[in-house]
Amino acid sequence: MRNTSEKSGARALRERLKNPEIIMAPGCYDCLSARLIEQAGFEAAFMTGFGASGSILGQPDYGLMTMNEMVSVCANMNAILHIPLIGDIDTGYGNPLNVYRTVREFERAGMAAVHLEDQVFPKRCGHMEKKAVIPMEEHVEKIRAAVEARDDMMIIARTDCRATHNIDEVIRRLEAYRDAGADIIYADALRSPEEMKAVGSIPGVYKFANQVEFGKTPVMSADEIQALGFSIVIYPVGTIFTAARAMKNMLELLKKNRKTTEDRTLMTTFEEYNKIVGMERLTEMEAGYKVDEYKKRLKQD
Repeated sequence: MRNTSEKSGARALRERLKNPEIIMAPGCYDCLSARLIEQAGFEAAFMTGFGASGSILGQPDYGLMTMNEMVSVCANMNAILHIPLIGDIDTGYGNPLNVYRTVREFERAGMAAVHLEDQVFPKRCGHMEKKAVIPMEEHVEKIRAAVEARDDMMIIARTDCRATHNIDEVIRRLEAYRDAGADIIYADALRSPEEMKAVGSIPGVYKFANQVEFGKTPVMSADEIQALGFSIVIYPVGTIFTAARAMKNMLELLKKNRKTTEDRTLMTTFEEYNKIVGMERLTEMEAGYKVDEYKKRLKQD
C-alpha cells in the first residue's frame, strides 16, 4: 500500500482488524491482478507466491523464487495499491539472520503483513504432498528475529505441520509462535471445519485462514470462517487459476479458428482495459504538464 497521509499499509491493517468483520484478501500475482482486486472493492490483497512463481518463472511454487524477486513483485504492487498488501516470505530464505534481513526488505517494499512458514527449505506449496517441517524451537527463533526486525509490519506465523503431524501439534506450534511475538497465526492445509475451529479458538492472537480451490481445506463462506474465529481469509490462487483457464481457452480458439472474432467475449475491450490500468489518470497528468503544447512548439521550430 502506498503511504498516504503518513498511514502505512501495516497501520491501516491494524486499524481494520479492530473491526470484528473478517477481511477477505484475494490473491494477486502481478500489478494488473492487484489493480483488479482493489477496483473490485476488496479491503486488502494477498501477494501469492504460488501465483508469482507461475507468472514470473512459469514454474510451480517449489521454493524457486528468490527473496529479491519476491520483494520486487511486492514493491511494484505497493506502488499502485491504496489498500494493504499481505505477502508470502516463504521460510524467510535461511536462518534467523536471513529472516531479519528479509523482513527489513519486505517492510521497505511497503508490505502490511507477511507470513513466515515452518517448512524446510526449499519449501513447496502448502497444498502439495511430501512437505516437511523444521523443529518448532527453530521456527520460534525465526519469529523472534522477524518481530525484532520489523518497525510496524505485522508478522504472521504459519505452520505446515498438519501434513506431518496431528491437530494437537498444530495447536502446540501456533501457541508457541504466538508467544514468540507473532501478531497473527496461520495453519495451512487444515482438513475439516473442526480443525479450523480448533485453530480459531486459540486465544490472544488474530487468526488467518486460507481458501485454496481444489486444495485440502474445505471451501466455506467468509461468514462461516469468521464464525470459527478467524479475522482474515485469503484466496491466493483463484485469480491465477481463472486467468490461466481464460487464456488457454482463448488461445485454443485462435489456433482452431485462425481469428479472434468468435472469442472476444472472453476479453475486455480496449477501452475497458485502458481504464483498468489507469490511462485516464495519465492523460490528465499529461495535460497538466502541457506536454501537447511543448510538442506543438517543437513542430513549429
